[in-house]
Amino acid sequence: MKNFTPNIDWQEKMIDVKDLYKSFGTNHVLRGIDLQVYKGENVVVLGRSGTGKSVLIKIMVALLYPDAGQVNVLGQEVPTLGIRELRELRLKVGFCFQNGALYDSMTVGENLAFPLKRNTPGITRGKVKQMVETVLDAVGLSQTLNQMPAELSGGQRKRIGIARTLILRPDIMLYDEPTAGLDPITCTEINNLINEVQQRYNTTSIIITHDLTCAKAVGDTIVVMKEGKFIKRGPFDEVFQADDELIREFYDYNFIQ
Repeated sequence: MKNFTPNIDWQEKMIDVKDLYKSFGTNHVLRGIDLQVYKGENVVVLGRSGTGKSVLIKIMVALLYPDAGQVNVLGQEVPTLGIRELRELRLKVGFCFQNGALYDSMTVGENLAFPLKRNTPGITRGKVKQMVETVLDAVGLSQTLNQMPAELSGGQRKRIGIARTLILRPDIMLYDEPTAGLDPITCTEINNLINEVQQRYNTTSIIITHDLTCAKAVGDTIVVMKEGKFIKRGPFDEVFQADDELIREFYDYNFIQ
């Protein structure tokens, strides 16, 4: 559980999704999704693998486009944005990919510096160095500055991926299965880091996961997805105390199978 009270502004929507549909051929992945995320809130989208969770957040940054529905992020209708507007929006929305998405040919420091140099024309070498050191410290990996990604553990790669996303100080963080493939101790470290990012940077986040332990640790609001629809929404304890057969089925899937 969190050891701090999140600073959530329930009057300011950062993400507003309405009646969202997405299919791939005959595979109907999203079937009328509605989702509102408020400033400073961590929302966990919980569901089995293959239920459309990752598709949802990819649509939010136009890596995919919906078949129908509205997707408003930071006050902008994402599917209608042109190339320049979309680029500007993506700078404000950090996407943490499941595998960390680091460049294997670059050191950790070079990986972190890359988005700064690419997106901040005229930034000085000294400023880049300072910002790289700051985010490395924030994720507790200052010692890895000159290491190559291949020298890092899976958990360290995840942390560096989060640091690279943070370096542009986004308003929104999107985490795609942040604890997938990690041992329980490392999962706890990643969960703690997600909470630290929320507290330190006052980010608004969506965390995609099928891990109930992660959901309970980081989520202010849990939404449970099944077969392309949300079937339950609320705080973790409220969602999982219900005698709902569909919810119980998911709980059993996590802890029994």
